[in-house]
Amino acid sequence: MAADIKILFCIGLAVVLTGVGESALIGKSHSGGKDDSVLQYVVNNSLREHPVLTKLKLKTLEDRWSIMMVAVEQAQLMANLIRLINGTKAIEIGMYTGYNALSMALAMPDNGHVVACEIEETYIEIGKPFFREAGVEEKIDIRHQTALKTLDDLIEAGEAGMYDFVFIDADKSNYDRYYEKSLELIRTGGIIAIDNVLWSGRVINPAPEDLTSQALDALNKKLHKDERIDLSMLTVGDGLTIAIKR
Repeated sequence: MAADIKILFCIGLAVVLTGVGESALIGKSHSGGKDDSVLQYVVNNSLREHPVLTKLKLKTLEDRWSIMMVAVEQAQLMANLIRLINGTKAIEIGMYTGYNALSMALAMPDNGHVVACEIEETYIEIGKPFFREAGVEEKIDIRHQTALKTLDDLIEAGEAGMYDFVFIDADKSNYDRYYEKSLELIRTGGIIAIDNVLWSGRVINPAPEDLTSQALDALNKKLHKDERIDLSMLTVGDGLTIAIKR
């Protein structure tokens, strides 16, 4: 992810960190918000974090862009969804340092396979040793190129309809394109999870100059009317949509 996009991402989530105008139930437990007592209660009473996930989380928190890391409570929810549908094939669009990719791989059986899309080599190199330590290195197929190229490669390879789960968490301007390609790759009954759909509340009447919020708002409205899926939008993390392919 380019530096300017990272800056916009962090600005977009700044409201979550300060708690200004937002519900205490919207935020990430690792972000240290103004009043995170509810989220901390959730973590204290529900999080079952693999020791290597804990190590990777702590390593990621050293990075200046650590706000981009998926909320640990959200990652656990998605891992449980994968278990619920007996998922063995997943795609992550926007791996960052790999916390969620590792979480998904750990939730899968031995034949599980995660295609992890990431364009920043630095983040890939951070994640790899933890994948190896957790014993799931062979389950995680890192694609160091644009996510759109990877999704097109998978479609061209004849893998349409073969995936159980997709997590979209990359550049927001391409979310609609990621969604359409993911819908092609996912099987009937498979799940597409879309992150940052509330975008610190900025999706509510987005400003004319705020193209990111406009794009997310447009996608949210599109999904609400999309008869190809069943869905729920959750106030977890920075907003998470769960779309189930019909």
